[in-house]
Amino acid sequence: MSDSVRSETTRRAALASLAGLTATSAGCLDRLRNIRGHDRPEQLSLTVKAVSSDADPFAIDVARTLASNLRTVGVAARVTPVTVEELHRQVLINTDFDLYVGQFPATGGVDPDELYPFLHSTFTSEPGWQNPFGYTSLDLDELLDRQRQSSGERRARTVTEIQHHVAREVPFQVLVFPDHLTALRASSVADWNTASGVRSSVGLLETELTGTGSGAAETGSGEIAFRLATADPRITENRNPLAVEFRENGALTGLLYDPLARRYGDAGDLGPWLARDWSWSGDDDAATATVTLREGLAWHDGESLTAADVAFTYRLLADTSLGEQESPVPAPRFRGRSSLVEAAEAVDDRTVELRFATGNRNVARRALTVPVLPEHVWRDRTDEASVVGLGFDGVTEAIVWGNPDPVGSGPMQFGSATAGESLVLERNPDHFLSRESPAGIPSSLRGKPAFDRLVVSRTTADVSAVELVAGGDADATLSNLGSDTVPRIGRDDSLRLTANRSSAFYHVGFNTRRAPLSNPRFRQAVAALLDQAHLASETFDGYATPAATPLAGTDWAADDLEWSDGDPVTPFAGTDGELDAERARDAFRDAGYQYDGNVRLVDR
Repeated sequence: MSDSVRSETTRRAALASLAGLTATSAGCLDRLRNIRGHDRPEQLSLTVKAVSSDADPFAIDVARTLASNLRTVGVAARVTPVTVEELHRQVLINTDFDLYVGQFPATGGVDPDELYPFLHSTFTSEPGWQNPFGYTSLDLDELLDRQRQSSGERRARTVTEIQHHVAREVPFQVLVFPDHLTALRASSVADWNTASGVRSSVGLLETELTGTGSGAAETGSGEIAFRLATADPRITENRNPLAVEFRENGALTGLLYDPLARRYGDAGDLGPWLARDWSWSGDDDAATATVTLREGLAWHDGESLTAADVAFTYRLLADTSLGEQESPVPAPRFRGRSSLVEAAEAVDDRTVELRFATGNRNVARRALTVPVLPEHVWRDRTDEASVVGLGFDGVTEAIVWGNPDPVGSGPMQFGSATAGESLVLERNPDHFLSRESPAGIPSSLRGKPAFDRLVVSRTTADVSAVELVAGGDADATLSNLGSDTVPRIGRDDSLRLTANRSSAFYHVGFNTRRAPLSNPRFRQAVAALLDQAHLASETFDGYATPAATPLAGTDWAADDLEWSDGDPVTPFAGTDGELDAERARDAFRDAGYQYDGNVRLVDR
């Protein structure tokens, strides 16, 4: 063997030996890593998002309680406070969350079909309050579809089944129904609809002012201004009725935009508004409403409001691109109601025909309460838009447009606005409420509003809003007040406090798209970490009612889910707000999760 061959053979043997050593070492390192990984598995980690205390005095406290109890049972939990706009954007549009604490938007109605878009799997990919949890269940879908099509006892039984399913599977946890607290200046407000107040357009319209304490009464013009103070700047920045991150109950935009029908009166009955009347036809599978508009309707810019605008509105709500994109881009607000309409057609200038996806007329008529939009303003808002911070495709201008100078048909019209500071609305003298006796309108609304201007001033916090009222610079607060303002109101004889139960319940929302929140047993264990009764008495200082169903307090509430001594399905794992840590840990163990040294909760 030559020296060169012998040298090459030796080199190859050395390389082979080195490779074997490397492979052996790598195997040992892998085993070491695996052993170390088994010794220290990753701790479960969750983030709880909530609106900061300056905008919501309650949600952040609930989030902190939940995070503290999660840490007690071994979950690495932290709270992320955000603005209202950012919370809605992250939760309702970008689905960027684990858990959140917030309020379900009050719609002013009590029909259980409001839960349809909130939970039906059809809406999981849509932005807005359309199933923000990403929850999918064929069983629940079938129940939600059935309640739309049935009536009487069959519908009542179906609604009860829906409530049981939600309580058992916990895509969200109902916490409390809060009282909406409002500070009024006694010398300004003579009569106040305590059933709805500032939370609804009708409540604002029904307000009676004395004229002696309201701001513009002594200007010489004889005008009366109704002045509201709020800590929420969004209405001063954006007046798009379709923008989900900027709207809560739409009380102010509801003064600018009229629907075909409104709910009014103590019972919340649905009555005519833009519509003079409507008649029904069709069968048990599909109903049709023929709607006749009032005479002489006009938009704020003087253009006539016709049935073509009504038909356009339903087409726009169903697809804000009006067929220009490959897939429809529905409006993220009013989705549950607009999805009831299969077709809308103008028969003549004052008659529109609406064909519904259900034969249940009580359900179908909910679609009459969406705001009617002017076609000549909105038809050019269908182009695709790109906005920083929105994490989904297919956005149209109609969804993200700020609508700086809104043109509606409502009893109030846009006056002026300074972003972050103020908004002024002015009375629309040509509105049908000003007519001598508009058909179908109750006497409490005829001739309203009782003021010439509505002025909204933005403050930095709810306490500052109360101070504006106390100082005579505002007549009432608009945003909800924290209970810590109640003693301040009670000490001032010039102020009155109103407290009325809101239908916008507080809840914990779970992102069921993500593990471990995709596991219903894990969600049940998390739900047992909060004591609704203790939250109502302590966090809300008694200005709230604990609940175990989103339909609590209505005729639809399941009897066995009415609140008694606690949550009947997921009772609190403790007593009087004090968590029993071991009992709570057992619930997570039963759900299939393990503890590292009885301290850190780890994945299965």
